[in-house]
Amino acid sequence: MLTLKCSGANGVERRLAFGRIGFALSLTIFVLAAIVLYHILRDINPRELLRALEATDWRTLLAAGCLVAGGYLTLTFYDLFALRTIGRAELPYRLAALGGFTSYAVGHNIGASVFSGGAVRYRIYSPWGLSVVDVTKICFVAGLTFWLGNVTVLGLGILYTPAAAQAIDQLPLWVNRGFAILMLALLAAYVAWVWVKPRVIGRDDWRLALPGGPLTLVQIAIGIIDLSFCAAAMYMLVPTQPNLGFVTVAVIFVAATLLGFASHAPGGLGVFDAAMLVALYQFNKEELLAGLLLFRLLYYIIPFVLSLMVLGTRELLLGRTARRMAQATATPVPAAAGGFVRGPSEAS
Repeated sequence: MLTLKCSGANGVERRLAFGRIGFALSLTIFVLAAIVLYHILRDINPRELLRALEATDWRTLLAAGCLVAGGYLTLTFYDLFALRTIGRAELPYRLAALGGFTSYAVGHNIGASVFSGGAVRYRIYSPWGLSVVDVTKICFVAGLTFWLGNVTVLGLGILYTPAAAQAIDQLPLWVNRGFAILMLALLAAYVAWVWVKPRVIGRDDWRLALPGGPLTLVQIAIGIIDLSFCAAAMYMLVPTQPNLGFVTVAVIFVAATLLGFASHAPGGLGVFDAAMLVALYQFNKEELLAGLLLFRLLYYIIPFVLSLMVLGTRELLLGRTARRMAQATATPVPAAAGGFVRGPSEAS
């Protein structure tokens, strides 16, 4: 018994140590990004920035908005795929769409998306009989889809244009190319690992059967489509000159997004923007900043407002339904021979 207690205490201490390291790294990324962002933006001309915002063609905004909508539509399939993976195939797509859209829209803006998005998912899925463990599994599978897509896009993108990654990490081209090959090799190894035979991770109630080889390819495809939509929206909003090409902008965008994700700042605020401004130094700063602000409006603020409206409406409808059920239970009903039969609330 003493041995078990000691091993359990050691496990808790290790988790706390890793948590402190993770917090320190996130804080370091955020502080460094804030310093870089300050030095980049201190000589920004507000009038030029406003002029760049006003000069944006409404058709460009509309196209970028449609691409963002396509990205959020793809996010709904993260949850649909996860529900199928944990064995809840009977739940309808509309529920997965609600869970996927609102959890990501809220998680993107609040930060610490694992917890904030997980709380939203639990509120949506729990009335359908899903437990905390089930929602945790959904978050894990959705996160796996996200990372598989990111590794694929970054690996292929950096292998094709290592200079794009060099703009952020300042490493030699051969190092970035080697890193891309390593990422793709690990991805191929994982696909082969789950393809050979069914793989189960965890234990007891936390056991989860990982998607097999063919379904893992579906996961990767979902992640690639999601990132392609988002990168294309960003590409529409950056200045047209000089023309860097879609792949270059996409690699920089994905890398900047991951840095923002690692910082745990709401929407990667400051970190994502600093990485984009550093890597895309070729562009006019006011025009690039205008594009970043418009992207935040389309990808973060508008979906966040819509998700709050959807969640608020849903809560009002659920509350109204609950009150009606309570009133129906407490309402007196006529007795067979006259008079009334007391409802449950009057029985005492």
